[in-house]
Amino acid sequence: MNVEKIYKEANALLEGHFILSSGNHSNRYLQSAKVLEDPKRATILAEALAQIIQESNIKVDTVCAPALGGILAGYELARALGVRSIFVERKNGTMELRRGFEVQKDEAILICEDIITTGGSAMEAANIIETLGANVVAFASLANRGFCKREGSNTVPKKECKLPKDKPLFALDDFTFEMFLPEECPLCKAGSIAIKPGSRNA
Repeated sequence: MNVEKIYKEANALLEGHFILSSGNHSNRYLQSAKVLEDPKRATILAEALAQIIQESNIKVDTVCAPALGGILAGYELARALGVRSIFVERKNGTMELRRGFEVQKDEAILICEDIITTGGSAMEAANIIETLGANVVAFASLANRGFCKREGSNTVPKKECKLPKDKPLFALDDFTFEMFLPEECPLCKAGSIAIKPGSRNA
C-alpha cells in the first residue's frame, strides 16, 4: 500500500508553510481528517493497520482514541479489529474518560491516533486509562511522523518521542518532514507567512 499516494490523492499531504502543534514550522503537513472524510478510504486504511496488529498476536479488547483527531481513526480501527471503541477528551485542559465510558481492570487497551508525532496526546490518553486500572498494550496511528519508531521500520526514535520503549507502535508508514524553530525558519526569512491548519488552538 502506497500510503503517501493515498494522502496526496486526498489532498491530505499539504505543501506550503505551516505552524505545527509543537510551535515549530514545516514546509509539509499531514491532514488525516481529509483522508478519513471518505468512508471507503478510511476502511481500507484501517483494515491494513488492523492486519499489521493482528499479525503481531497482541491481544486487544478495546481501542481508545484521544479526541478530537483520533476519534475517526480509532473507531475505524476498532471496527476492523472487531472490538469496541472509546475515546478520552479534554475537560478544562485535562484528558478524561467521560460519556459513560468505562474500562475494566486489566482490560487490554490499544491507544489509536490519526497521526503520531511525539506521542504526547497518546501518552495522556494512556495515563488516564492505566490510572483506571486497564492495561495499555500498544499504540497505533495511520501515519507516524518519525519521532517514534514504529514496528517494522528502521527509523531511529528521536529524543522528543514520549511513547514508552517497551510497547509497540503500529503505523502504516513514516512521514519525516523538515521542521524549524520559528526564529530559525528559512521560509519565514524568505518572507513567507506561516499558517496553522490543524485543530488544536486553530
